[in-house]
Amino acid sequence: MGHQCLNGALRRCSGRMCRTLLLCFVTFGVLLPLCCHRLVYSYYYNKPLFLDSMSESALRESLARGQDALHFWKAKENSDLSRLSTEPDLLVTIITVRRRRAVDFHYLLQVTQRLNHLLSGCEGKLRCADVLICDVEHGGRGNEDASLLQKHFKVVRRSVKERDANINSVNVFEREKRDYVFCLRKGLELTHAKNVVVLEDDALPRSDFFDVVFNLLSHTFVQKTLYVKLYHPERLQRYWNPEPYRILEWIGLGSVLATVLLLVVPYRKCLSVSLSRTNLLFFTLYFMAVVELFGRHYLLELRRFSPQLYQLSPVTECCTQAMLFPGNSSLRVANHLHALFCYAGNAKDTALYQTLRTLSGERALSLEPNLVSHIGAFSSIRGSPAVPKLL
Repeated sequence: MGHQCLNGALRRCSGRMCRTLLLCFVTFGVLLPLCCHRLVYSYYYNKPLFLDSMSESALRESLARGQDALHFWKAKENSDLSRLSTEPDLLVTIITVRRRRAVDFHYLLQVTQRLNHLLSGCEGKLRCADVLICDVEHGGRGNEDASLLQKHFKVVRRSVKERDANINSVNVFEREKRDYVFCLRKGLELTHAKNVVVLEDDALPRSDFFDVVFNLLSHTFVQKTLYVKLYHPERLQRYWNPEPYRILEWIGLGSVLATVLLLVVPYRKCLSVSLSRTNLLFFTLYFMAVVELFGRHYLLELRRFSPQLYQLSPVTECCTQAMLFPGNSSLRVANHLHALFCYAGNAKDTALYQTLRTLSGERALSLEPNLVSHIGAFSSIRGSPAVPKLL
């Protein structure tokens, strides 16, 4: 009798093990590879097969947008956006520089065309934001795109003396930081804006840009932050990441999905899975693996249904493509950055992040998903490959 019971237990255990292995094989060896091999930020993305063609396609699309924006601004009549308000609720400052290898892409014109479209759609407001272009070009040829936009937006530049002194005395990373500080201070000096968003000229706003920004500013705790990052590289948004809060989010999502499954499955007569500790642990790990391999970036995209669904999390180190400075915090950030010296390995984003950790009573946040798309395939300060890639 005991021998028969042991054999029965082994058969049942073997059956469960076979079902478990089959589930894992079908999920991770068949379904996910089929669904995710074209998803750039999934672990299953087939780089050798798709990276070159998708990178070329992205460059062609950006070039087409740039040429369209060039024709748009050349044909557009003068607008009143060049007149800045006094103490506007929101000032959008665009920091721009001439990119030698990306002249035909007209990143600045793409960004301003998108902003012009979004500003024209503001509901219930004459103007939901003022726009300032801060041209920090140091070269002798000048920034043609900024010059083209002078009849549409307010454009500020350093004096020739200040520009020459800045370019000849420091490394490129310190110069970039000084340019950032100059633009922060100039925006406040001209407008005394209540809130400031700073965009680099390759940060293309999403269609819900202003809706999300004003929703953020409606929260008291956001008003008390030093800054809110509106962009973080998609390739760095995975759960398996140095940011510890994502580990908690990852475990929480896996356990919720596992619990829901185990509560629903017993009602299916064709399946027999009980709500036990072993099953809960297995399916928690199973769903954690599924969502990580699929790509956290694509789960975050579901939050775009409403501005209220965007989430705020502890600030990350990289990068400064798009930054929201509530209240007068832009002046505090300018002062903090002014006291720092930047160099390779300690660019302005790293320097600011490290400084924030030493400041008592100051905190910063990151917004997810991203509120801008980074369209800059050619860096203004770092070397770029001959043919830029998506990854």
